[in-house]
Amino acid sequence: MWRVGQWVGVCVLAALPSPRTGAKPPEVVHGITVSTHTSGREWGTDAMRPTLEKLRALGSNWVATHPYARISGDGSVRFPELDLDRFPEYLVRPIREVHALGLNILIKPHLAYWGSPFPWRGDISFETEGQWRRFWHDYERWIVSVAAACKDADGFVVGTELDRTLGHEDAWRRIVGKVRQQTSAALTYAANWSEYQKVGFWDALDAIGIQAYFPLTSRSSPSSEEIRRGWVAQMARLRTFAESQRRRIVFTELGYSRSYDAPVRPWDGRTDGAGAEALAQACLREALSAIEAEPRVAGAFLWKWFPEPRPLGRNFRLATPGMTQVIREAWVP
Repeated sequence: MWRVGQWVGVCVLAALPSPRTGAKPPEVVHGITVSTHTSGREWGTDAMRPTLEKLRALGSNWVATHPYARISGDGSVRFPELDLDRFPEYLVRPIREVHALGLNILIKPHLAYWGSPFPWRGDISFETEGQWRRFWHDYERWIVSVAAACKDADGFVVGTELDRTLGHEDAWRRIVGKVRQQTSAALTYAANWSEYQKVGFWDALDAIGIQAYFPLTSRSSPSSEEIRRGWVAQMARLRTFAESQRRRIVFTELGYSRSYDAPVRPWDGRTDGAGAEALAQACLREALSAIEAEPRVAGAFLWKWFPEPRPLGRNFRLATPGMTQVIREAWVP
């Protein structure tokens, strides 16, 4: 099993040896996240193969999936118990299909917060020690079991956007250690764009993971040049931080909804009229260009694509002709 000390200052999800071949995947991450219209069942169906073939044709060399558990206000984390002798197809089939096409896969578990008291997962926090103990017990059991099921993946995210848990550094370090016992995959944490400097355990991980919804301008409908300047300024800050941590960065999410506010509030899933599509395309084009120009950022997982035959979701649509053209121009030699 590889240890982070072997790769300090060099490794990222793209640079660790593959657990299936021992070879190093490409050093640039051209990733796309596959979401689903259901609770994830489509990942275990025949829909994955034609979907992955389309993504590969766009120049993608990594794919991500995001299995879910549910969080409750009392701290309990609910998820289907996994049979250790027969893991569910929605977890293991994507790994087989991705590897058969010569691609790499990141597993990025999410906590589903809808139906809970929490407005989003960045607000997950608890008032009593008992609730915190319950949360860490359940969360650790879930994340470690998913890591065991997905042991042949190439990358694994130990947590996503859990901003208000970051003060519990010992708990996170324990989880990282237990996940490493289950998989040789490169590990990261998916930090919210505003919180990545508050993560105290980057040294235990192989890369700095960031949900890259950085505001790029202060006004709606800016020019491409304004968006470009926003990325130049942001990359300078990221470069300094990556150097201080002796790690490279991977954007665990990057996406823009069809909105005139996309450069101002890129995390917002609102959609505007068809005229806003060009702005979303400009945002993505400048983002991909900025990534290619910054050696400390290895790449990104674009948010998001759905399985065939319905690749479009409600927002953050990647499968439109205009957005796929932007991706193809950036990623296909």
